[in-house]
Amino acid sequence: MKKFLALGLVLVVAACGGPQKPPRNLDDACAIIRERPQYFSAMRRTEARWGVPVAVQMATIHQESRFDGNAKTPLRFALGIIPLGRQSSAFGYSQALDATWEEYRKDTRRFGARRNKISDATDFMGWYMDGTTQKLGIPKTDARDQYLAYHEGRTGFARGSHRSKSWLLAVANRVAARAQMYDIQLETCRR
Repeated sequence: MKKFLALGLVLVVAACGGPQKPPRNLDDACAIIRERPQYFSAMRRTEARWGVPVAVQMATIHQESRFDGNAKTPLRFALGIIPLGRQSSAFGYSQALDATWEEYRKDTRRFGARRNKISDATDFMGWYMDGTTQKLGIPKTDARDQYLAYHEGRTGFARGSHRSKSWLLAVANRVAARAQMYDIQLETCRR
């Protein structure tokens, strides 16, 4: 009897915890926040703490993980069949790398923060983008350049590593367009 009770408790906890599937309509900011109000609350806290607009956060998360808290980079294969591991250690909503995530946890003293928890992921993005503004002077409202510095790292961005990557510049332009679209939508659903 105790074994069944323990198993039942484990199943209930497992069903409640962890990231959910991504919202259904990722092209509508209002639909996202209606379906997942906790996402909006987390992003508003990040905006209040770090000054990064909700629309910039949403557009970056859309590009990085499509709002999938369990997102990982693809596996690499040798000879097309032998798995070599993942392309990088990026994980979660923000696709933060292991080393950068550890730097964030130490710097903010949020040692229990998890990359697959939306409030931790948005706080990480706010922390990172705030540092980008301080170190590189990129405004927090500039979704394009903030994304490029986020993707390439601040040192890579400062060196201009993004300039020779036409595919990445196109992605950054899409992030900027999505941030603008989300910003317009958020204005209408806040009314």
